Amino acid sequence: MKLLEERIRRDGKVRAGGILKVDSFLNHQMDIALFEAMADEWRRLFEGERVTRVLTIEASGIGIASIVAQKFGCPALFAKKTETVNIAGDVLSTTVHSYTHGRDYNVFVSREFLKPGDRVLIVDDFLANGAALEGLIRIVELAGAEVVGAAIAIEKAFQPGGDTIRKSGVRVESLARIRSMDDGGHIEFC
Repeated sequence: MKLLEERIRRDGKVRAGGILKVDSFLNHQMDIALFEAMADEWRRLFEGERVTRVLTIEASGIGIASIVAQKFGCPALFAKKTETVNIAGDVLSTTVHSYTHGRDYNVFVSREFLKPGDRVLIVDDFLANGAALEGLIRIVELAGAEVVGAAIAIEKAFQPGGDTIRKSGVRVESLARIRSMDDGGHIEFC
């Protein structure tokens, strides 16, 4: 998606260690007009999939997932990283490793909101090593629901996550695929 690629080139910042900082428009301060355009594109790409739930992980994907769910006319659901008394009990859970935070998280979704027969579109801001996406796929499978695909804003195609998930049979539609980036700020898209 050219619009997103242009925004990454203009406002994204490459940090040491393969970190792409896009917090001015994607995952801290949110550009809702951009989210609308992204959601329209995913709506086009996943048209006909009869999406009944949009699922993301706390916290960066929530804004994007909300707009996507609105386009599909279904609820947005997010996996929580902290079990609370509000979500304790009958939950679906798995452990995911956060590359950004350098730690493992147990993530939880209430069984009340994800059921057998649901057709789930997973939405996230980044796909790099794929741990978060694999965790969300596991939660959907534990619920007896079906993953219809993954809608990813930015995929670091030079890391293994996208290839691994695609080889597992899950359709991945990334709006910006980065082939390479360097500490000097140069970004090359696929």
